[in-house]
Amino acid sequence: MGNHNDIPDENVKEKEPVTGEVIRKGREILFQAFNWESHKYDWWETLAKRITDLAKAGFTSVWLPPATHSISSEGYLPQNLYCLDSAYGSQHLLEALLQKLCHHNIRAMADIVINHRVGTTQGHGGAYNRYDGILLPWDEHAVTCCSGGLGNKSTGDNFDGVPNIDHTQSFVRKDIIQWLIWLLRTVGFQDFRFDFAKGYSAKFVKDYVEESKPAFSLGEYWDNCSYSTPENQLDYNQDSHRQRIIDWIDTTGGLCAAFDFTTKGILQEAVKGELWRLRDPQGKPPGVIGWWPSRAVTFIENHDTGSTQGHWPFPLDHIMEGYAYILTHPGIPTVFYDHFYDLGDSIHDQIVKLMDVRRRNDIHSRSTVRILEAQPNVYAAEIGDKVCMKIGDGSWCPNDQGWALATCGDNYAVWQK
Repeated sequence: MGNHNDIPDENVKEKEPVTGEVIRKGREILFQAFNWESHKYDWWETLAKRITDLAKAGFTSVWLPPATHSISSEGYLPQNLYCLDSAYGSQHLLEALLQKLCHHNIRAMADIVINHRVGTTQGHGGAYNRYDGILLPWDEHAVTCCSGGLGNKSTGDNFDGVPNIDHTQSFVRKDIIQWLIWLLRTVGFQDFRFDFAKGYSAKFVKDYVEESKPAFSLGEYWDNCSYSTPENQLDYNQDSHRQRIIDWIDTTGGLCAAFDFTTKGILQEAVKGELWRLRDPQGKPPGVIGWWPSRAVTFIENHDTGSTQGHWPFPLDHIMEGYAYILTHPGIPTVFYDHFYDLGDSIHDQIVKLMDVRRRNDIHSRSTVRILEAQPNVYAAEIGDKVCMKIGDGSWCPNDQGWALATCGDNYAVWQK
C-alpha cells in the first residue's frame, strides 16, 4: 500500500539532503509559464514583462519551457544540450529573465528533457544515433538498443521515433549530472521538472537530484487512468493509478515530487456533476494528495493536456471550481499560463484571491482535509481548522459559527475563520 501519512512539517526527521527544505515547508505555489504555442512569441521577453505580476500574486517557482537547442520549436526534441539559443529566445535573454526572477524571489524551474536526444550523424543501422560535432559527443552506445542504438535495453517506456538515452551507461550519467549542475550554478535555474519520467528508471532521477542538488524537483509520470468500456467512463477507484505515481516517487527516494495526474483525471470528471468522485472509499481525497500530499503537485491543465494540443482537457467552464479545489487542498498547486493570462482579468483575479486565502490561512502541502459532503452536485471540505470550501451548483455553507466568506465565484465558495 502506498499510503504515506506525512509527518507534520515541524516534526519531520526524514533525511532529505537535497530538496528537503522546500519539501518540508510545503508552501509552494507553482506557475507553468508557457503553452504549446509560446515559442512563436519572443517568449523570454514576453515573460519578463509578467514577473512583477507573478511575484505580487505569490508564486514561488516558475516552470519555463525547455531552454536547450531542439529540433522541434517547442523544445521537446533536444540535440545540443549546452546550446541555450532556442525558439523561445537567446541565451542572453534567458539569463536576463532568470536574473529578474531571482530579484523577485521566484525560483526558475528548468524543463529537463533527458529521455531522448536527436543525433547529428547517422550511425549504426543508418539511424541518427551519434552526436558528433557538438558538446556531449556520444556514440551509439548512449542510445538504447530498443530505439536503434548499441546501448542496453531501456529501463522504462520507449519514446517512439527518436533515439532514447541509455541511462545505465556511466558516461551518460556523468555527463547529464555535469550538465544539470551547469544549469543550476552557471545559468541560474534552481528547480527541475523531469519530462517523460516513464521513459527511464526513477533510480536515475534519484542520482541526478542527489548529485546536482536543485532546490525542488518533480517528475512528469503521466500514466493512463482506468476506464470502463463500452461507455469509456472513468472508474471510481483509481488506487492502482496513484499507486504507480507513488512507486515512482518512492524510487527517487522521496527526493522528487510528481504531478498528481490522478487528481486531474478525477477532478475533471467530478466537476461535470459527479462530485461524489472526490471522496475515496477511505474518506480521503482520491488522488496522490490523499496518500502522499507533500510529494503531489496538483494541476488542472498543462501544455499537453490543454493548449492547442488538447490531449486530455479540463472542461473550460469549470476551471474555477478546479482551482478552488487545488488551491485550498493539500499538495503543491500549479496554475497554468493560459488560465491566468488568456481568459480575462476576472479569472486572473479570482485565482489570485484563492492564492491569498491559501497563504493567509497557511494551507500547505500536508494540511489536513475533512470531507463534509461529496454528492453529485456539491463537494465540501474543511482544510486545517481555518478554511471551508465548496464546489458544485448545489447550495452548501458551514454550519458552525465563526466562518466568514473569503472569496466566491461561479459554483464555488471559500470561507475562513
